[in-house]
Amino acid sequence: MKKYVNGSDDDRGFIQRLVHQCSTRLASERGDVPGWVLVTVMTAGLVVGLWSVADGQLTSVLNNALHSVSTP
Repeated sequence: MKKYVNGSDDDRGFIQRLVHQCSTRLASERGDVPGWVLVTVMTAGLVVGLWSVADGQLTSVLNNALHSVSTP
């Protein structure tokens, strides 16, 4: 087995094991897609609900903020 120029065989074995473990874990990681979909849909629902109730107030706040920034 060839040795690295700046490392030993032990370093090479450790790095190979580390890369193998990381790639194995990443390949098996599927995530929680239904959970993320639920969070996204619920967030969108809350935004639509708040927007429909407070449309006038939100528009007023936005206009006041923009007006205060544009005029000294």
